[in-house]
Amino acid sequence: MRRRNFIELMGSALMAGAAGQAAEKKTGYYVLGQYFLRNGTQVGRVHEFFRNGLLAALNKVHRGPKIFLEALVAPHMPQVASILGFSSLEEYASVAQKLDEDTAYRAALAAAEEGAESLTEHYTTTLLRATDYSPEIDPGASAKAPRVFELRVYHSPTLRQLKALHERFAGPEIKIFHRVGVHPILYTSTVFGANKPNLTYLTPFENLAAREKAWAAFAADPEWIKVRKESIDRHGQISSVIQISLYRATEYSPVK
Repeated sequence: MRRRNFIELMGSALMAGAAGQAAEKKTGYYVLGQYFLRNGTQVGRVHEFFRNGLLAALNKVHRGPKIFLEALVAPHMPQVASILGFSSLEEYASVAQKLDEDTAYRAALAAAEEGAESLTEHYTTTLLRATDYSPEIDPGASAKAPRVFELRVYHSPTLRQLKALHERFAGPEIKIFHRVGVHPILYTSTVFGANKPNLTYLTPFENLAAREKAWAAFAADPEWIKVRKESIDRHGQISSVIQISLYRATEYSPVK
């Protein structure tokens, strides 16, 4: 893990070109960080750094949504993840610069990286752009107990098929979701990251049993069966790969 910060900066030319795209939305972009660990000291050290280093520094300079998660079921275990919301790429860059200039943050990261074992095995950063139909996350909203969060990535082979997938979600699919108890808190497309093009969305559930009940109701819903058939008849199979990971909010996550 490099020492500068946990939010990777992008080139100034890209920021200048894309910064205005999210002007009409309070949260236009999300940065998904996934930190891949091995059993041993890394898990505890990363949580300690997130709680007392990264989050403490972010709370001084950033009011947007902050979610910290620990994987329950994911391709790589153990794993922790962070999801941070920004109004624009300019704000994203500004926050990253302020972290670089925060001596307490830099000291916390340096302390976390001390020792014979590295802080992480490796990590990835994905830049997600919120869709027009993505709801706003209340940064101060929190459940009484940490919820289960399901991260789904739907890969579409072509941009044309991705557009059709977004249209289906923005139309009837979200209404069906809400009726059966599926309430995603963000819908996005990946700007930089793996498995492009894709639709990535995050859904909290009270617990695993509530998740199973909601998805079973969705699969059996007559309107969904009809909508899915009409979608396939018109556009073909518009999502070819679905990746699902389950997380639990950490006890220090502002959004639980």
